[in-house]
Amino acid sequence: MGAVKVMVATKPVDFRKGAEALAALVREAMGADPFSGTVYVFRATRADRIKLVYFDGTGVCLFAKRLEDGKFCWPGITDGVVRLTAAQLQAPLEGLDWRRVHETREMRVPTTAS
Repeated sequence: MGAVKVMVATKPVDFRKGAEALAALVREAMGADPFSGTVYVFRATRADRIKLVYFDGTGVCLFAKRLEDGKFCWPGITDGVVRLTAAQLQAPLEGLDWRRVHETREMRVPTTAS
């Protein structure tokens, strides 16, 4: 999942929308290609539900999750799009705060033993 592109719509959507309607929203509102392989993430007005839409090469896939308790950590509500890494996407699916996930830091290899 390392090379996966993730785009998060920061504005809530009508959660009655299915895969095709969300794919259309990707094209119209986000100005992106829903068939590019990018994972598009949408939230409900209440931040306790998310939907992911992506094209896996054979069809449009829809993944939905509703938290039993609490809310997903979400960027401020704007008309924009936030890009996440694959690790940042995995965090909310596991119930964690995506803002606490950082990219792998490049470590300097010591040249001599100390």
